[in-house]
Amino acid sequence: MTQEINLKSEISATQTGQRLDQALAELFPDYSRTRIKEWILSDCIKVDGRVVNKPREKVYELQQILVQAQIEEEVVAKAEAIDLNIVFEDEHILVINKQAGLVVHPGAGNADGTLLNALLHHCPEIEHVPRAGIVHRLDKDTTGLMVVAKTVEAQTHLVSALQARDITREYEAIVIGTMTAGGVVDEPISRHPTQRTQMAVHPLGKPSVTHYRVAEKFRAHTRLRLRLESGRTHQIRVHMAHIGHVLVGDPVYGGRPRPPKAASAEFFEVLKGFKRQALHAVRLELAHPFTCEWMTWQAPVPEDMVKLTKALRKDTEANPILY
Repeated sequence: MTQEINLKSEISATQTGQRLDQALAELFPDYSRTRIKEWILSDCIKVDGRVVNKPREKVYELQQILVQAQIEEEVVAKAEAIDLNIVFEDEHILVINKQAGLVVHPGAGNADGTLLNALLHHCPEIEHVPRAGIVHRLDKDTTGLMVVAKTVEAQTHLVSALQARDITREYEAIVIGTMTAGGVVDEPISRHPTQRTQMAVHPLGKPSVTHYRVAEKFRAHTRLRLRLESGRTHQIRVHMAHIGHVLVGDPVYGGRPRPPKAASAEFFEVLKGFKRQALHAVRLELAHPFTCEWMTWQAPVPEDMVKLTKALRKDTEANPILY
Protein backbone atom coordinates (compact mmCIF):
# COMPACT_ATOMS: atom_id res chain seq x y z
CA MET A 1 0.00 0.00 0.00
CA THR A 2 1.36 3.42 -0.94
CA GLN A 3 0.77 6.87 0.43
CA GLU A 4 0.77 10.11 -1.56
CA ILE A 5 3.12 12.73 -0.14
CA ASN A 6 2.65 16.42 -1.00
CA LEU A 7 4.85 18.83 0.93
CA LYS A 8 5.50 22.52 0.47
CA SER A 9 8.02 24.81 2.14
CA GLU A 10 10.35 27.75 1.59
CA ILE A 11 14.11 28.04 1.94
CA SER A 12 15.02 30.30 4.86
CA ALA A 13 17.81 32.85 5.04
CA THR A 14 19.88 30.59 7.27
CA GLN A 15 19.71 27.83 4.65
CA THR A 16 21.13 29.92 1.81
CA GLY A 17 24.05 28.09 0.24
CA GLN A 18 23.14 24.70 1.70
CA ARG A 19 22.94 21.55 -0.40
CA LEU A 20 19.42 20.64 -1.46
CA ASP A 21 19.42 17.35 0.45
CA GLN A 22 20.65 19.07 3.63
CA ALA A 23 18.01 21.80 3.40
CA LEU A 24 15.22 19.30 2.76
CA ALA A 25 16.29 17.23 5.78
CA GLU A 26 15.84 20.35 7.93
CA LEU A 27 12.55 21.35 6.33
CA PHE A 28 11.01 17.89 6.54
CA PRO A 29 12.48 16.21 9.65
CA ASP A 30 9.81 13.49 9.65
CA TYR A 31 11.59 11.81 6.75
CA SER A 32 15.03 10.21 6.70
CA ARG A 33 17.94 11.60 4.69
CA THR A 34 17.98 8.37 2.69
CA ARG A 35 14.34 8.81 1.68
CA ILE A 36 14.89 12.48 0.80
CA LYS A 37 17.84 11.57 -1.40
CA GLU A 38 15.70 8.94 -3.16
CA TRP A 39 13.04 11.56 -3.82
CA ILE A 40 15.60 13.95 -5.31
CA LEU A 41 17.08 11.28 -7.58
CA SER A 42 13.59 10.18 -8.63
CA ASP A 43 12.56 13.66 -9.86
CA CYS A 44 10.10 14.18 -7.00
CA ILE A 45 11.48 17.58 -5.94
CA LYS A 46 10.74 20.91 -7.57
CA VAL A 47 12.55 24.14 -6.71
CA ASP A 48 10.68 27.22 -7.92
CA GLY A 49 8.71 24.92 -10.25
CA ARG A 50 11.80 23.27 -11.73
CA VAL A 51 12.60 19.60 -11.16
CA VAL A 52 15.95 19.28 -9.41
CA ASN A 53 17.55 15.82 -9.23
CA LYS A 54 20.99 16.69 -7.89
CA PRO A 55 21.34 16.37 -4.08
CA ARG A 56 24.37 18.69 -4.06
CA GLU A 57 22.67 21.60 -5.83
CA LYS A 58 22.76 24.79 -3.77
CA VAL A 59 19.57 26.46 -2.56
CA TYR A 60 18.84 30.08 -1.72
CA GLU A 61 16.50 32.12 0.45
CA LEU A 62 12.82 32.33 -0.62
CA GLN A 63 13.05 29.46 -3.12
CA GLN A 64 9.82 27.45 -3.08
CA ILE A 65 10.10 23.72 -2.45
CA LEU A 66 7.50 21.22 -3.63
CA VAL A 67 7.68 17.50 -2.89
CA GLN A 68 5.37 15.13 -4.77
CA ALA A 69 6.16 11.51 -4.02
CA GLN A 70 4.81 8.15 -2.98
CA ILE A 71 6.01 6.04 -0.08
CA GLU A 72 5.24 2.56 1.10
CA GLU A 73 3.69 2.40 4.56
CA GLU A 74 6.56 2.51 7.06
CA VAL A 75 4.83 0.70 9.92
CA VAL A 76 4.95 -3.07 9.51
CA ALA A 77 4.33 -3.95 13.14
CA LYS A 78 1.06 -5.64 14.05
CA ALA A 79 -1.67 -4.11 16.17
CA GLU A 80 -1.94 -5.50 19.70
CA ALA A 81 -4.53 -4.94 22.41
CA ILE A 82 -2.28 -3.47 25.10
CA ASP A 83 -3.77 -1.27 27.83
CA LEU A 84 -2.84 2.41 27.59
CA ASN A 85 -3.35 5.06 30.25
CA ILE A 86 -4.68 7.84 28.02
CA VAL A 87 -4.52 11.29 29.60
CA PHE A 88 -5.77 13.29 26.60
CA GLU A 89 -6.90 12.57 23.05
CA ASP A 90 -8.40 14.44 20.12
CA GLU A 91 -8.19 13.98 16.35
CA HIS A 92 -4.62 15.38 16.24
CA ILE A 93 -2.69 14.16 19.28
CA LEU A 94 -2.67 11.57 22.02
CA VAL A 95 -1.05 11.99 25.44
CA ILE A 96 -0.36 8.85 27.48
CA ASN A 97 1.04 8.08 30.90
CA LYS A 98 3.43 5.23 30.05
CA GLN A 99 3.79 2.39 32.51
CA ALA A 100 7.11 0.82 33.53
CA GLY A 101 8.17 -2.15 31.41
CA LEU A 102 6.59 -0.91 28.17
CA VAL A 103 9.07 -0.56 25.31
CA VAL A 104 8.20 2.38 23.05
CA HIS A 105 9.30 1.05 19.66
CA PRO A 106 10.00 -2.48 18.33
CA GLY A 107 13.66 -3.40 18.17
CA ALA A 108 16.12 -6.18 18.82
CA GLY A 109 14.56 -8.48 21.41
CA ASN A 110 11.28 -6.51 21.39
CA ALA A 111 9.51 -7.35 18.14
CA ASP A 112 6.08 -6.88 19.70
CA GLY A 113 4.40 -5.88 22.93
CA THR A 114 5.47 -2.25 22.46
CA LEU A 115 3.75 1.11 22.64
CA LEU A 116 3.79 1.23 18.84
CA ASN A 117 1.85 -2.05 18.69
CA ALA A 118 -0.64 -0.64 21.20
CA LEU A 119 -1.06 2.58 19.19
CA LEU A 120 -1.82 0.63 16.00
CA HIS A 121 -4.62 -1.18 17.84
CA HIS A 122 -6.03 1.90 19.55
CA CYS A 123 -5.80 4.17 16.50
CA PRO A 124 -5.41 2.11 13.26
CA GLU A 125 -5.11 5.19 11.02
CA ILE A 126 -1.86 6.08 12.79
CA GLU A 127 -0.11 3.55 10.52
CA HIS A 128 -0.05 6.34 7.92
CA VAL A 129 2.18 8.49 10.14
CA PRO A 130 5.98 7.93 10.19
CA ARG A 131 7.00 5.94 13.30
CA ALA A 132 3.29 5.62 14.13
CA GLY A 133 3.30 9.20 15.40
CA ILE A 134 6.00 8.71 18.04
CA VAL A 135 7.97 11.97 18.28
CA HIS A 136 9.93 11.35 21.50
CA ARG A 137 10.62 8.32 23.64
CA LEU A 138 10.90 7.17 27.21
CA ASP A 139 13.15 4.30 28.23
CA LYS A 140 11.46 0.95 28.87
CA ASP A 141 11.39 1.34 32.65
CA THR A 142 10.87 5.11 32.78
CA THR A 143 7.26 6.05 33.48
CA GLY A 144 5.25 9.12 32.63
CA LEU A 145 3.94 11.44 29.96
CA MET A 146 4.46 11.13 26.22
CA VAL A 147 2.75 12.92 23.34
CA VAL A 148 1.98 11.05 20.12
CA ALA A 149 0.91 12.60 16.80
CA LYS A 150 -2.11 11.08 15.06
CA THR A 151 -1.48 12.79 11.72
CA VAL A 152 1.58 13.65 9.63
CA GLU A 153 0.76 17.34 9.99
CA ALA A 154 0.60 17.14 13.77
CA GLN A 155 3.86 15.19 13.86
CA THR A 156 5.61 17.80 11.74
CA HIS A 157 4.48 20.55 14.14
CA LEU A 158 5.53 18.58 17.23
CA VAL A 159 8.94 17.65 15.84
CA SER A 160 9.59 21.30 14.99
CA ALA A 161 8.47 22.35 18.48
CA LEU A 162 10.83 19.83 20.07
CA GLN A 163 13.73 21.07 17.98
CA ALA A 164 12.89 24.67 18.90
CA ARG A 165 12.69 23.67 22.60
CA ASP A 166 9.07 24.82 22.71
CA ILE A 167 7.88 21.67 24.50
CA THR A 168 8.48 21.48 28.26
CA ARG A 169 9.27 18.06 29.72
CA GLU A 170 9.73 17.86 33.47
CA TYR A 171 10.81 14.73 35.33
CA GLU A 172 10.97 13.52 38.90
CA ALA A 173 13.92 11.35 39.94
CA ILE A 174 15.55 9.95 43.05
CA VAL A 175 19.34 9.83 43.00
CA ILE A 176 22.03 8.41 45.23
CA GLY A 177 23.83 10.95 47.40
CA THR A 178 22.73 14.15 49.12
CA MET A 179 22.75 17.19 46.83
CA THR A 180 22.84 20.63 48.39
CA ALA A 181 21.63 22.68 45.41
CA GLY A 182 20.30 22.48 41.89
CA GLY A 183 22.18 23.30 38.73
CA VAL A 184 22.66 22.57 35.04
CA VAL A 185 24.54 19.78 33.31
CA ASP A 186 25.66 20.97 29.87
CA GLU A 187 27.64 18.05 28.48
CA PRO A 188 27.50 16.39 25.04
CA ILE A 189 26.29 12.79 24.84
CA SER A 190 27.15 10.03 22.37
CA ARG A 191 27.15 6.26 22.16
CA HIS A 192 29.59 4.73 24.66
CA PRO A 193 32.86 3.91 22.82
CA THR A 194 32.99 0.29 24.05
CA GLN A 195 29.62 -0.50 25.72
CA ARG A 196 27.33 -0.15 22.72
CA THR A 197 24.09 -0.43 24.71
CA GLN A 198 25.11 2.56 26.82
CA MET A 199 25.47 6.28 26.26
CA ALA A 200 28.22 8.48 27.70
CA VAL A 201 29.38 12.06 28.02
CA HIS A 202 31.83 12.59 25.17
CA PRO A 203 33.33 15.78 23.69
CA LEU A 204 32.29 14.70 20.17
CA GLY A 205 28.72 13.90 21.21
CA LYS A 206 25.53 15.85 20.52
CA PRO A 207 24.83 18.94 22.66
CA SER A 208 22.76 17.97 25.72
CA VAL A 209 21.45 20.17 28.53
CA THR A 210 19.65 19.06 31.72
CA HIS A 211 18.39 21.46 34.39
CA TYR A 212 17.78 20.10 37.88
CA ARG A 213 16.63 21.36 41.26
CA VAL A 214 16.43 19.76 44.67
CA ALA A 215 12.87 18.86 45.67
CA GLU A 216 13.66 16.94 48.86
CA LYS A 217 16.82 15.86 50.68
CA PHE A 218 17.19 12.58 52.54
CA ARG A 219 19.99 11.12 54.60
CA ALA A 220 21.87 9.65 51.66
CA HIS A 221 19.59 10.33 48.67
CA THR A 222 17.93 13.27 46.93
CA ARG A 223 14.62 13.72 45.16
CA LEU A 224 15.02 15.94 42.10
CA ARG A 225 12.91 17.78 39.55
CA LEU A 226 14.58 17.94 36.15
CA ARG A 227 13.86 19.70 32.87
CA LEU A 228 15.30 18.79 29.49
CA GLU A 229 16.42 21.23 26.82
CA SER A 230 17.53 18.41 24.53
CA GLY A 231 16.30 14.83 24.40
CA ARG A 232 19.19 12.42 23.96
CA THR A 233 18.94 8.72 24.68
CA HIS A 234 19.36 8.09 28.46
CA GLN A 235 20.11 11.81 28.90
CA ILE A 236 19.03 12.25 32.53
CA ARG A 237 20.56 8.92 33.54
CA VAL A 238 23.89 9.75 31.87
CA HIS A 239 24.06 13.34 33.13
CA MET A 240 23.26 12.41 36.72
CA ALA A 241 25.82 9.58 36.66
CA HIS A 242 28.35 12.04 35.20
CA ILE A 243 28.04 14.38 38.20
CA GLY A 244 28.24 11.49 40.67
CA HIS A 245 24.53 11.04 41.48
CA VAL A 246 23.30 7.88 39.76
CA LEU A 247 19.55 7.26 39.70
CA VAL A 248 18.36 4.76 42.31
CA GLY A 249 17.78 1.35 40.73
CA ASP A 250 19.43 2.19 37.40
CA PRO A 251 20.53 -1.22 36.09
CA VAL A 252 22.82 0.23 33.42
CA TYR A 253 24.64 3.12 35.07
CA GLY A 254 25.26 1.68 38.52
CA GLY A 255 22.31 2.59 40.73
CA ARG A 256 22.63 -0.52 42.90
CA PRO A 257 21.38 -0.39 46.51
CA ARG A 258 23.63 1.66 48.80
CA PRO A 259 21.98 1.85 52.23
CA PRO A 260 23.50 4.40 54.63
CA LYS A 261 24.89 3.38 57.99
CA ALA A 262 22.40 2.18 60.60
CA ALA A 263 19.71 1.69 57.95
CA SER A 264 16.91 -0.62 59.05
CA ALA A 265 16.41 -4.02 57.42
CA GLU A 266 12.99 -2.81 56.25
CA PHE A 267 14.50 0.19 54.47
CA PHE A 268 17.20 -1.95 52.87
CA GLU A 269 14.56 -4.33 51.51
CA VAL A 270 12.65 -1.43 49.90
CA LEU A 271 15.85 -0.11 48.36
CA LYS A 272 16.95 -3.53 47.16
CA GLY A 273 13.49 -4.24 45.75
CA PHE A 274 13.47 -1.16 43.51
CA LYS A 275 14.52 -2.74 40.21
CA ARG A 276 14.22 0.13 37.73
CA GLN A 277 15.64 3.62 37.39
CA ALA A 278 13.68 5.96 39.67
CA LEU A 279 12.60 8.30 36.89
CA HIS A 280 9.14 9.60 35.98
CA ALA A 281 8.04 12.11 33.33
CA VAL A 282 5.76 14.11 35.61
CA ARG A 283 4.84 17.18 33.55
CA LEU A 284 4.35 17.96 29.85
CA GLU A 285 3.55 21.35 28.34
CA LEU A 286 3.10 22.29 24.68
CA ALA A 287 1.14 24.39 22.23
CA HIS A 288 -1.49 22.29 20.49
CA PRO A 289 -0.29 21.77 16.90
CA PHE A 290 -3.55 23.10 15.39
CA THR A 291 -5.39 25.23 17.94
CA CYS A 292 -2.12 26.69 19.33
CA GLU A 293 -3.71 26.49 22.79
CA TRP A 294 -1.06 26.07 25.50
CA MET A 295 -1.76 22.76 27.22
CA THR A 296 -0.35 21.23 30.42
CA TRP A 297 -0.61 17.71 31.78
CA GLN A 298 0.70 16.16 34.98
CA ALA A 299 1.05 12.46 35.79
CA PRO A 300 1.04 11.41 39.45
CA VAL A 301 4.23 9.78 40.68
CA PRO A 302 3.80 5.98 40.39
CA GLU A 303 3.24 3.86 43.47
CA ASP A 304 6.70 2.26 43.50
CA MET A 305 8.39 5.68 43.65
CA VAL A 306 5.90 6.87 46.28
CA LYS A 307 6.76 3.82 48.41
CA LEU A 308 10.48 4.49 47.95
CA THR A 309 10.07 8.15 48.92
CA LYS A 310 8.16 7.22 52.08
CA ALA A 311 10.89 4.76 53.05
CA LEU A 312 13.55 7.43 52.49
CA ARG A 313 11.65 9.89 54.68
CA LYS A 314 11.25 7.31 57.43
CA ASP A 315 14.95 6.50 57.32
CA THR A 316 15.85 10.19 57.48
CA GLU A 317 13.49 10.81 60.42
CA ALA A 318 15.12 7.92 62.30
CA ASN A 319 18.59 9.26 61.50
CA PRO A 320 18.34 13.07 61.25
CA ILE A 321 20.68 14.89 58.89
CA LEU A 322 23.18 17.06 60.74
CA TYR A 323 24.30 20.29 59.07
